[in-house]
Amino acid sequence: MSPDQWVENTLGPVAAAFASAVFYSVPVAGQQLPLIVAWLGIAAVFFTVYFRFINFRGLWLALRHVRGDFDDPRARGEISHFQAVATAISGTVGVGNIGGVAVALSIGGPGAAFWLFIAGLLSMSTKLVECTLGVRFRRYNADGSVSGGPMYYLEAYFRDRRLPTLGKLFGGFYAIALVIGCLGIGNMFQSNQAYAQMLVITGGSDSWLADKGWLFGMALAAIVAAVIIGGIKAIARVAGVLVPFMAVLYALSAAFVIVLSHEHIVPALHLVTASAFSTQAALGGGLGALIVGFQRALFSNEAGLGSASIAHAAVQSERPASEGLVSLLEPFIDTVIVCSLSSLVILTTAIPNNLMSDGLAGIELTSAAFAHHFAWAPYVIAVAALLFAFSTALAWSYYGLKAWTYLVGEGRKRALAFQLVFCGFIVIGAMLQLGAVLDFSDAMVFLISVPNLLALYLYAPEVRKELIAYIAELKAQDQ
Repeated sequence: MSPDQWVENTLGPVAAAFASAVFYSVPVAGQQLPLIVAWLGIAAVFFTVYFRFINFRGLWLALRHVRGDFDDPRARGEISHFQAVATAISGTVGVGNIGGVAVALSIGGPGAAFWLFIAGLLSMSTKLVECTLGVRFRRYNADGSVSGGPMYYLEAYFRDRRLPTLGKLFGGFYAIALVIGCLGIGNMFQSNQAYAQMLVITGGSDSWLADKGWLFGMALAAIVAAVIIGGIKAIARVAGVLVPFMAVLYALSAAFVIVLSHEHIVPALHLVTASAFSTQAALGGGLGALIVGFQRALFSNEAGLGSASIAHAAVQSERPASEGLVSLLEPFIDTVIVCSLSSLVILTTAIPNNLMSDGLAGIELTSAAFAHHFAWAPYVIAVAALLFAFSTALAWSYYGLKAWTYLVGEGRKRALAFQLVFCGFIVIGAMLQLGAVLDFSDAMVFLISVPNLLALYLYAPEVRKELIAYIAELKAQDQ
């Protein structure tokens, strides 16, 4: 029995049952709507309204924070506002931004592009709340590092209300689920997809790497290890360079393809608006944007999962609301900009030229749309996918590490043990087919949105009060 068969036979039934429970669906207008998606979507709408559309009002302030207008060199923390948002974006911008959009459009039709855009805008508010809390309830360690995230603000909420045991249970549950989840979607899936893209540009099944997934995995693991063992400062430095480069590379390439298909831009926009509000398109777009994208490739932005607050907790700032504002940029860049460009590539090139009728889907469809205009496009897509997978692994290694140290305690040896295990799973991911493993880890990651969003609702009045006071302070400084 091969390792793949053993994994599927051993974990397959358990993973399938667990994933079915987490993603339990109800029929809505002929479509299956998972309740976990409704939980995330309703929260995004609620926080957008409750915070008076801060996703629009706060965007300029977010940009000013990132460029350093309000930096305080005396503040505690490890990384700058720019490095914090770059690290978090590195964890969200992944292969799903390339292939997940194509899947969404296949499921929901052209109208799905509109719902992807709306989902990105609304989820900015959710991200603000969780990242504000990540900074507010972070802990300062003896070595000068900081630790934060949902496990800490979940614990704090119940501890402050004389229910410390319940707080520990919620925090521990979140941490355990995140450790398991990070080894799947933030690790093995990334190395698996990176290896697949390497095969694309080296000859496919005829590539000399075709039976050497272990070798590719070891090389990738070594590179990841060289970065993550240096901690959040090293990860942030790499992300600060890598994220802008890979985002600009993909954005310029996509814009170039769209310009070459400029005659289809206006018809594509008409098609999107005409179909966006039909029942089938609306539900299909929701499934594509919030299920296929979120679940399979971190396609959207993790808003509601709480993971990004772990990176933002390391920021050098004494004002939690400042980092909440900065976090608005993540869904905006990840979903509103990058995913919209991918949508336009599909709508202006793949659909008018009937590429979808060839049976292509996911990243293959996007790659074919690029290749329609210039033959070397698959190499650009492959490089982008490799960079996306690498950067995602960096960010998720830190998320998993902080969940691990919450469970077992801080310490260099304990951290190193987790990092070595994390890198070992990178090798495994490049060697195996990951169906059952991904089903289980995806379900674990989405399950943590339940306690995390509960905490966000409970803390919402306090966050709004803090945000209003901070914005008023900034306005007073500008006068």
